[in-house]
Amino acid sequence: MASATVVSAPGKVLIAGGYLVLDPKYSGTVVSTSSRFYTVIRDDSSCGASRIRVRSPQFVGAAWDYVVKTEGGVVDIEGAETNATKNKFVHLALQKTIALAAEISGIESVNKTLSKGIDISIVGDNDFYSQREKLASLGLPRTLDSLSQISPFAPTGAPLSQVHKTGLGSSASLITSLVSALLLHFSSIPAASLESNDSKGRLLAHNLAQYVHCLAQGKVGSGFDVSAAVFGSHLYTRFNPSVLHGLMGDDATKGQALLPILGAGNKAWDYRVQPFKLPPLTRIMLADVDAGSDTPSLVGKVLKWRSEKPEEALALWTSLDKLNARLAQTLADLSKLYEDDKENYTTAVKYIASLQPIQWIANPLQPEEERPIISKFFEAHQISQAVRAKMREMGDLSGVPIEPKEQTRLLDACVSLAGIIGGGVPGAGGYDAIWLLVCDPVDASPDIRPLERVEHEWSEYTELDVSPLSVVESLEGGARVEDLDAIPGLKHAVGVVSE
Repeated sequence: MASATVVSAPGKVLIAGGYLVLDPKYSGTVVSTSSRFYTVIRDDSSCGASRIRVRSPQFVGAAWDYVVKTEGGVVDIEGAETNATKNKFVHLALQKTIALAAEISGIESVNKTLSKGIDISIVGDNDFYSQREKLASLGLPRTLDSLSQISPFAPTGAPLSQVHKTGLGSSASLITSLVSALLLHFSSIPAASLESNDSKGRLLAHNLAQYVHCLAQGKVGSGFDVSAAVFGSHLYTRFNPSVLHGLMGDDATKGQALLPILGAGNKAWDYRVQPFKLPPLTRIMLADVDAGSDTPSLVGKVLKWRSEKPEEALALWTSLDKLNARLAQTLADLSKLYEDDKENYTTAVKYIASLQPIQWIANPLQPEEERPIISKFFEAHQISQAVRAKMREMGDLSGVPIEPKEQTRLLDACVSLAGIIGGGVPGAGGYDAIWLLVCDPVDASPDIRPLERVEHEWSEYTELDVSPLSVVESLEGGARVEDLDAIPGLKHAVGVVSE
């Protein structure tokens, strides 16, 4: 069996900066998730020279064959006649990445790699897709423990177009893993490129993934989802969209040089990525919320309101931005408090895990050493609640259900539980999901496990159909090279048979 090139990239949750992150004047706080997409690339002579086979084995009918033509030094990729469906994301990722590889390594090098035939398998962790039906078919309750009993990379039993996604940024994660793996497979970036966050190879992969994602969606988005897939958790400030304007459009860019624009040395890529991670002994919890109604085009309506009432929007966005920045700083302060005094921080988390937020700072007998830590946690709680209020205000002013009333009641019920720091609707909001930041103390006794309290609340909630996701924050950073044998279930999922 030929050796495989394997690259994974994480999903995302935007916990602060919804809508504002579209404007380079503001930043967003994005958490990368433990759920990842994996691209596995192998040489495979059965495909035929200059042919690429792409499979997404979790879906019915998700296989695509491509023919690569390089006449006159111009790379062109066409879907083979056997393709029953088209996949714009995969097609554009192949087209642009191989064209870029030809600019970097030369057309002869590209043809040499293509001469062996290429097999590509792409799979995503289960949390990218709703597991409601799977749990029901197994007779299991909707709990984190039940989710752990589903086999990795479980087949969905449906075509890709019919699968219910959970909002973790599957397209950005997929494209990032695919273009990064292709760049490595075609030797366009050094093998060690994904070992550091500031290598030229990783920066090139970021710029290329942003470009392909924008092209596939037909617009230049904020890019925070691709950025999270490339770099992991961070504070994100978007790039100026003008950097890509010359490359947008499917046909107009064939044969156009990509490297001068997408290369790591192009200073027009002015996005900012600042380190961030959630505080120790806390855990993000996510729920897939199915309210039984379609989410409208929220972003378009909010931007329309912003253009029609600029002064009103500016005032709200300015105050919301200050709260978002305070929340990020407060969470960073908690990490610093842990580094300075692990013992008292650990004890403080255990204490607040047993109490509702309103009770955290009410104990006059609290040890002096723990008070600054508990006060900082309470500050994070208050700020996250204030952020929610401002997001609801934006929804009211723009006529958009950013935090629908059903979501508000669900979040209020969760945030009032003991040991819950805060929460909200991620990204653009709507009816899709909620996030919570929960105390996760060391050696917690059964009566002080906030995770179990939340699970119980979700299971008993009747106004919305709530199903947990198993994701936590990824501590592994962004896109990275993987060992095929080290990822449970991956070889089986992509059909690799051990020799």
